[in-house]
Amino acid sequence: MTPTVLVAGASGLVGTACVDEFAAAGWRVLALSRRPPETDASYTHLPVDLRRPETLDPARLAGVTHVVYAAVFEKPGLVRGWREADQMRTNRDMLATLMAALAGAPVEHVTLLQGTKAYGVHRHPIRIPARERHPRDEHENFYWLQEDHLRALAPARGFGWTVLRPQLVVGPNHGVAMNLVPVIGAYAAICREEGLPFGFPGGAAYVSEAVDARLVAGAALWAATAPAARFEHFNLTNGEVFEWRDLWPALAEELGVDAAGDTPRSLAGFLPAHEATWDHVVRRHGLRPIRLPDLLGESHHYADFHFAAGAAGAPPPAFVSTVKIKQAGFTDTCDTELSFRHWLRVLQDRKVLPPR
Repeated sequence: MTPTVLVAGASGLVGTACVDEFAAAGWRVLALSRRPPETDASYTHLPVDLRRPETLDPARLAGVTHVVYAAVFEKPGLVRGWREADQMRTNRDMLATLMAALAGAPVEHVTLLQGTKAYGVHRHPIRIPARERHPRDEHENFYWLQEDHLRALAPARGFGWTVLRPQLVVGPNHGVAMNLVPVIGAYAAICREEGLPFGFPGGAAYVSEAVDARLVAGAALWAATAPAARFEHFNLTNGEVFEWRDLWPALAEELGVDAAGDTPRSLAGFLPAHEATWDHVVRRHGLRPIRLPDLLGESHHYADFHFAAGAAGAPPPAFVSTVKIKQAGFTDTCDTELSFRHWLRVLQDRKVLPPR
């Protein structure tokens, strides 16, 4: 019997990659999201808003055997909402709504997405490297609300679970909360159009980690059936570190602009102020008529966070160990520069960004 995976948050960064990955592996895929994911993969779309339980029909979930939960609710401005109780409750309730609707389905496994906020990276310096075996960082976080809900359900319902903790996911999705690729692409296009230098807009230099969305999807496919993944947490990165200023010339080359020296600015302020310029770029290059707010989502705020824009100094290091997942059997890696280049080209091919 063909297994059926339900991907919640299917139009998002990880969700779309999972739709692609599971469909390519021959699974039946149900893609649950408010809007259809942008993919050529074979899937059935369930137009659902998990904040509105009445939009969810349990009858359509009757054959679900596996779940990848990649849905997330974020507030405008992004970062401040990470500490707000109502946002945490909303994310808990969204998962609870879905799991209640799945009560009659033969669910065998649920994969839940977290991230480095599990280690408190948005609140304080974290241990280096952060390891999954470290005690839970006791701060208010919807991760814990969701995870504890799954832990409570699993024994009675008989399903296993896996928690993946990717670090700075990179992919093609636009209009989402946390993806830097369309932000960097729009920034380059506006700079080129205005005759402005395409300089790194952030603050002090620091070393970071990222992970390609395809790698996260591969880990989710592996975790769905791997006995070693059952009831475990796994950090996930490309397997290398990078520094933004070292990466910047490659991004400039891929986007057909000259890399310039540092140009400190908040992209959360700069980009919305140049919406008219973006509209002109769209018309001149015959791009898809995507308004700048719809291209960015909340990701320009995410860019300021990761670029340390306006920060007095470098943020504390935030490295996570990925030894555990490799020892468990998932060993895929990815070149971070090539990952950014690939997804910028995809957005150019899709006529979301202008050509080089």
